[in-house]
Amino acid sequence: MKKHAFIAFLFLFGVLMVQAQIELPSVFGDNMVLQQRQKVSIWGKDVPNTSIVITSSWGHTASTISDSKGFWSTTIKTKKGSFAPQNITITGSNSKTLKNILIGEVWFCSGQSNMEMPLKGLGKSKVLKADNYLKNANNKNIRLFNNARTASISPSFNVNGEWVESDAISANTFSAIGYMFGAKLFEKLNVPIGIIESAWGGTRIESWIPKEDLLKYKGVKFSNTLPKEQKKQKKPSFLYNAMIHPFKDFTVRGILWYQGESNRSNPESYNSCMKDLIASWRTQWNNKNLPFYFVQIAPFNYVKNKNGTKKGADLIREAQFKISQNIPNTGIVITTDAGDCNDIHPSKKEIIAKRLLKMALANQYNVKGLNYESATLKKMSIKNDKVTLRFTFQKGDFFIKADNISGFSLASNDKVFHPAKVSFDEDKKTLTIYGKKVNNPVALRYGFEDCFESNLKTNSGLPISVFRTDNW
Repeated sequence: MKKHAFIAFLFLFGVLMVQAQIELPSVFGDNMVLQQRQKVSIWGKDVPNTSIVITSSWGHTASTISDSKGFWSTTIKTKKGSFAPQNITITGSNSKTLKNILIGEVWFCSGQSNMEMPLKGLGKSKVLKADNYLKNANNKNIRLFNNARTASISPSFNVNGEWVESDAISANTFSAIGYMFGAKLFEKLNVPIGIIESAWGGTRIESWIPKEDLLKYKGVKFSNTLPKEQKKQKKPSFLYNAMIHPFKDFTVRGILWYQGESNRSNPESYNSCMKDLIASWRTQWNNKNLPFYFVQIAPFNYVKNKNGTKKGADLIREAQFKISQNIPNTGIVITTDAGDCNDIHPSKKEIIAKRLLKMALANQYNVKGLNYESATLKKMSIKNDKVTLRFTFQKGDFFIKADNISGFSLASNDKVFHPAKVSFDEDKKTLTIYGKKVNNPVALRYGFEDCFESNLKTNSGLPISVFRTDNW
C-alpha cells in the first residue's frame, strides 16, 4: 500500500514539475532573429508569482514577475545586427536557453493566397525566377518562420511554427513574396534577416481583425464554435485569434500584406475594415507608426473564371489605393503590369517583392534615390470636350510617350463610358484625354475593370493605380 502511495506521489510530483516549466510561444526559439537596436518584447508562462530573469550573450538582461495566472512579459535590449550567433537564457521555476539566435531585421508577412503562394508554386500556378532563388537559398543568415494554418474562437497564446535557417527545402515552401523580399533585403543591408509568414488562402479581411473591432458591422456574424471543415478560416476574427494575436508585439520592422480577392463580392466595407485591421495590428504591436505595406489585387477576369461581378474587384483596388493615401506610414504596390487575367495567382511575384523592397529601403533604411511610389492624380480639368490630368511624380519620374494607350474612358451626363484616346503634354507629367463619342465629358475612368493590364509606362517602371472620378 505504501509502495502504491509512493508511486502515486512520484507521479503527482512529476506532473507538478512539468506544469512548473517555463512555457514560451514558439516564435521564441532556437534560430530566431531579433530586431536590432530595439527593446524587443519577450513573454511566456510560468508558475504564478515567479521571478523571471532573462540574460543574453550580448550582455543585456531583464527581469519581471509572473502574474497571478502565470503570465509574464518584459523587454530586452538588442545590439546592432551581427552574424555572430547569440543565446538567451530564461530562468524562472526552471531554466531554458534559446540558441543560435541572430540579431538583424525582421518583417511580418500576411494575407491570403497570393502572399501564401510559395516559391514552388501553387497548384498549376508557377513563380517566375523561383529557381534562381532556390539555387542560392542555402543561407544560414536568413531565417524563416512559417506559421501553419490554424483558427481559433478566442485569442491564442501559441502559434504553430518554428524558426529555420534558409535552405532549398525551407525556402521552397515559404511565401514567394516574403522570401524574395527577404533575400533581396539581405543583399542590400548585409545583416541577418528574419521573415515571418502567417497567411491563409481564400480568406476575407474580416477573418484577420479582432472581434471588438468588428462589432460595429451589422452584416458580420460571429461563431462560438470551431467548424471542422475548411470553412473555419472564413469566420470573422478566427485567424486573427490564432495567427496574429499570438505574435502579440514580437518586435518587427514592418508588415507586408496581400489580401482582398475574397472580399470582391461585397466590397463596400473594405475601406473601413482595412483601416480597422491596420489600427488594431498597430495597437497589438504597440507601435502606432508600424509600417504597413500592401499589394493592390492583381488583374484577373472574375466574370469569366469565377462567375463574379464586373465591379467588385475595381472597388477593392479603389479602397486599397485610398488607404495608401489617407493612412500615414502605409504604401501600396500597383499590379496592373504584374497580373494574369486567366490566373488569380499570377507568376510575377518578384516584381511585387522588389516594389515592396523599395518602399522599405527608402522609408526604413534611408536609401536615397529610389522611386518607390506610383504617380498619383493631382488635378483634373475639362475644357472643349477634353480632359486634362496632371499627375504628381517622385523626383526623376515621368510618363514615357507612346501610342495607343489603353484603359481610359469618358462619360457625359448619360453615365455611359466610351474608350478614349491619350496625348502626352511636353512636361511628360500631364495627359490629355479625349474621345469622339463623348461631348461635354463629366467623368473619367482609368482601368476600372477586372482584368485591366496597363501599357502606360513611366520612367521608374511603376504603373499608376486604376481610378475613377465619379461615384456611379
